[in-house]
Amino acid sequence: MNIKDYVEENFQEAIDFLKELIKFPSISGQREKDAQEFIKEKFSQFGNVSLVPIPEDIKKDPEYTFADKELDYSNRKNLVLEFPSEGTGRSLILNSHIDVVPANDWKDAFCPYEKDGFIYGRGACDAKGQLATIYLTLLALKKTNIKLKGKLIVQSVIEEEVGGNGALALIRDGYKADGVIVLEATGLNICPANRGAVWYRLEVKGKSVHMGRITEGVNAIEKTCFLMHRLKEYERRLIEESKGVPLFERYKQPVQVNFGTIRGDGWPSMVCGYVVLEGGVGFLPNKDLAIIKNELKEVIENCGDKWIINNYKISYPKLHNDAYAIPPDHPLVETMRKAAIDSGVMPDVEGFIASCDARLFNKVGRMPVVVFGPGKLEDAHSDTEKIDTEEIKKAARVLVSTVLNWCT
Repeated sequence: MNIKDYVEENFQEAIDFLKELIKFPSISGQREKDAQEFIKEKFSQFGNVSLVPIPEDIKKDPEYTFADKELDYSNRKNLVLEFPSEGTGRSLILNSHIDVVPANDWKDAFCPYEKDGFIYGRGACDAKGQLATIYLTLLALKKTNIKLKGKLIVQSVIEEEVGGNGALALIRDGYKADGVIVLEATGLNICPANRGAVWYRLEVKGKSVHMGRITEGVNAIEKTCFLMHRLKEYERRLIEESKGVPLFERYKQPVQVNFGTIRGDGWPSMVCGYVVLEGGVGFLPNKDLAIIKNELKEVIENCGDKWIINNYKISYPKLHNDAYAIPPDHPLVETMRKAAIDSGVMPDVEGFIASCDARLFNKVGRMPVVVFGPGKLEDAHSDTEKIDTEEIKKAARVLVSTVLNWCT
């Protein structure tokens, strides 16, 4: 039998695994433990599987991302599988995440069903379909009976949707490898670079008075609107400076300055005295997070309005994902590209336009990392979330071939 046959033989088992996994509403803090226990039971046939605790002091880590509602880690763990190997060749981590975004008004989000070759349900694309791909990969590897020379580590982490705290905890725990593949919905394209994203919180104080004495007040809404124009000017500059960044050329606008929420304190007959604007900045590997933060500060400090300069505060209390890139001809990329072609997949090598845990392995863990997986990004987080089962099959063939050629 060849790789294709081993994958085909175990394909239905992987699809059944995916359907069962979707049934767990593993939103952060909700049944993550049950989902991880289910994976542990299924993965135990492949090697040593453990549920790894996350220390509470991870919240002191400078790379930690705070959520709207902070949860403790007493009963929320990462899962790690160590596949049997001789431990003498190149090592590899296969990583994906168990947490999903809320279903909101999608009533049947956790009742998976199959139609026209697609599996529907929350997490089907992001990222339980990715975990099913890993499961199919492991099933096929087990069938080959090949003893790997290099160590293969599989990770199912929590809090990717929050900003990566699960992956961060494993990196701080010392999990290292010669290469990392983070499974996300790339449409089977190989992505050795990742757009960054940072959420900002901009507070502007005004001077609140009755509207009858409007000339004596300072309207925080008007000041914020003025700043929003300046921030859009910065966006145009960011777009111009980001043109031609390798691996992101095909995207129409891969960088952005976004306004997400705005709230003003006051009353219709009062001059508004305080505004909070929250938004995000998307950026490419030609800039890092520190540069973006500094440029945002410079935009405000050079806005030309003395009141604003003396009465603003900008902070980054939530998502702060850096951009990263490894060379497109890196051995890990080349190994995956050859594995894809040998598997009948003709991938593009391009940048991943959403932020994910990959940058932590590169920026914090100092490891070469590639983002890869089945599914279309536009299906993730949607109220018709789905994944093409044929893509799961193709992705598993690519991963099996990659593992066999890398872990040598």
